[in-house]
Amino acid sequence: MDGYPDRPRRAARQESLREHNLALVARTVLLAPGPPSRADVAARTGLNRATVSRLVAELVAGGLLSEDDPVAAGAGRPATPLRPAAGTVAGLGLEINIDFVGARLIDLAGGVVAERITPGHFRDTDPDEILGLAAHLGQQTLDSAPDVPTAGTALALPGLVRENRLLTAPNLDWHDLDPADVLTRAAPGLGPVTLDNEARLAALAELAADPAASFLYVSGEVGIGAAIVRDGEIVTGVHGFGAELGHLMVDPGGHRCRCGATGCLETVAGTDALLAAAGLPGASMAELAERLVTGEAQARAAVERAAIALGQALAAFVNLVDVPTIVLGNTLAQLTEALRPGIENELRARVLAARWAPPQLRRAAPLTHPALTGAARAALAPVVEDPSAWLSRASGFQHAESTD
Repeated sequence: MDGYPDRPRRAARQESLREHNLALVARTVLLAPGPPSRADVAARTGLNRATVSRLVAELVAGGLLSEDDPVAAGAGRPATPLRPAAGTVAGLGLEINIDFVGARLIDLAGGVVAERITPGHFRDTDPDEILGLAAHLGQQTLDSAPDVPTAGTALALPGLVRENRLLTAPNLDWHDLDPADVLTRAAPGLGPVTLDNEARLAALAELAADPAASFLYVSGEVGIGAAIVRDGEIVTGVHGFGAELGHLMVDPGGHRCRCGATGCLETVAGTDALLAAAGLPGASMAELAERLVTGEAQARAAVERAAIALGQALAAFVNLVDVPTIVLGNTLAQLTEALRPGIENELRARVLAARWAPPQLRRAAPLTHPALTGAARAALAPVVEDPSAWLSRASGFQHAESTD
């Protein structure tokens, strides 16, 4: 059509192939459970050793990968393990929840470069004010690490998110907002901002230990969120609203939920509901755990009731989506062993396939505010998915700095 059909198209295919292979090699190293060698990368990707070596050299020079000291492995040349580079590029995670606003900067190696956490009571607050606070914390966090380029920012919110809009967050009483626009106007230095549901981003943090895992992540806070993960991919449903576990009905005659319905799971097993039932309104989950250790009857009864409700909701979920593992995160993680008997009894009784494929229950990795880590990982995703574009962008930064 342009009069030069062959040469441009052939050149485009070659460049596209290079970008594809560069991304393939980057993902193979960045998402590996342990540091692979060039030979391991070649075996896993199907690329020849020479191509892998050339692409690895480009990624090392661009600050995305680093090399360990060579390791002897039998006869032949020692292998050089490859791993994500530390401190060379980072993603900024932000989170707004009922009881805190936070910012966390994480590099490709998973290290925390800097963070800021502001506790508070943010229910029924002005969205612009709290988003402004998040923007301020984010900018402070970036300013504390001026030598680390940032790929972007992701915001975790406890509500329904679609196409970078917050549709509703009942526990914040926020509805129909464009948080990314507010953040970037308040702090242009945050760069491109994306947002997602808090539980999905917490599940993304959980995936760091096993990038190919399948599980249902259950995030306990004032509300209860969830995320379905299959073979390392988060399953969101057609509209992106999947896994709203906290709004499954477990008690038809129960309390009214902030979503407007009655008897939702989070009115029984959410943090506020649990503490109130235990006679500890306004206390912490650590205080509830202490009461359980001493055998306090009201605390034990509250946890047993929550465990049964969780087990019923989780059994329905497993019957529908067939997940092999249930991971309890955030505040529920602190009570995993106390909740385990009641949840597992319900799973055994209600999951049809329990005899052949009993779902496993485990505690999430010990992370404080895991959605902050997941949000930072989400902000780094463009670097992992398209390292060629990042390397070009980083080269532009370096050129601009050298001419200043």
